[in-house]
Amino acid sequence: MLRGPRLLEPAAAKAFLFELARAEGFDAMGVAAPGAIPQAGPRLRQWIAEGAHGDMDWMPETAERRAAPGNLWPEISSVVMLGLNYGPDEDPRTALAHQSAGTVSVYARGDDYHELIKGKMKRICSRFVARTGGPEAVRVKVFVDTAPLMEKPLAEAAGLGWQGKHTNLVSRERGSWLLLGAIATDLALPPDASGDDHCGSCRACLDACPTQAFPAPYRIDARRCISYLTIEHRGPIPVELRPLMGNRIYGCDDCLAACPWNKFAALGREARLAAREENRAPPLAELARLDDTRFRARFTKSPIKRTGRTRFLRNVLIAIGNSADARLAPEAERLLADEAPLVRGAAVWALSKLLPPAEVARLAMLHASEPDAGVREEWRLARLAA
Repeated sequence: MLRGPRLLEPAAAKAFLFELARAEGFDAMGVAAPGAIPQAGPRLRQWIAEGAHGDMDWMPETAERRAAPGNLWPEISSVVMLGLNYGPDEDPRTALAHQSAGTVSVYARGDDYHELIKGKMKRICSRFVARTGGPEAVRVKVFVDTAPLMEKPLAEAAGLGWQGKHTNLVSRERGSWLLLGAIATDLALPPDASGDDHCGSCRACLDACPTQAFPAPYRIDARRCISYLTIEHRGPIPVELRPLMGNRIYGCDDCLAACPWNKFAALGREARLAAREENRAPPLAELARLDDTRFRARFTKSPIKRTGRTRFLRNVLIAIGNSADARLAPEAERLLADEAPLVRGAAVWALSKLLPPAEVARLAMLHASEPDAGVREEWRLARLAA
């Protein structure tokens, strides 16, 4: 295919693109060559072989495309990585003390960042392509998290920071609070130097994990990660991990919040995500009453909506069980009649933690005709615990 002339030299095109990114509020930017992460593919395949991806079936299904950007788009010549600071006003772990309210991960307290960042990058690309010769001269694609692109290794290769011991990106200027987006282009832009690891001997993030999801520095077992368990995991939460979740109902920020580099994250927050007040510390009783219609209405435009009511109420009920607040028992008891077995099973566990043994036994007798085998097992365990 014949291509039109490119109106800017690569260095000037890169400078213009970065200027556009700053105007859209991005705090960090850099360019990586598509071949800059040769070890990412083998590491991903090993992680999957160990089963550490849990039931995220899309990981093995897309592993080969994830292994290298060129596998996703053969014409790619550069990957522009952009970072948006979303550092919170306070340590999000303070919300864990309010046991009758839920704790939502910082990134999910407002509107869906996927749409926010994608909109910004589309505007950048529109202006960039027009200035560099139009679609006949330059092609671009935007990616935000959901595409099979390994953003964190690419962000490190582009100089935005480094993958810390918690496997997330760490920046000397923004700490662990960067949301990432990628612009792929067939224009060869000058690459930036890769980020250097500055974790040193620190293991604050590893020690902060409630469920010990890090078998070693720089390795994570998703099956023990509260973010995975509350968002991606489709089944019941493993019994041994439930007490460790506290009131975390969507995601977990503990390893991020523990990072000492966060002391710099307060700089340049103009474009940070705006949290919805109702998601800062939502009462568990209120959340337990959400039917599907009200769940969708409450979390419209929110990433929480993608999890669905069933999994979300599972999380809420685990938090109710951990609350030590017997006043929440009626909310859990009402959900013993929910149409979703996943919700009913979590309600059984919550009641086993809040009610006296005799009351648990009485409820077990009332629900002796429970049709689902998994929920019947929850009742058996509840009676044993009582």
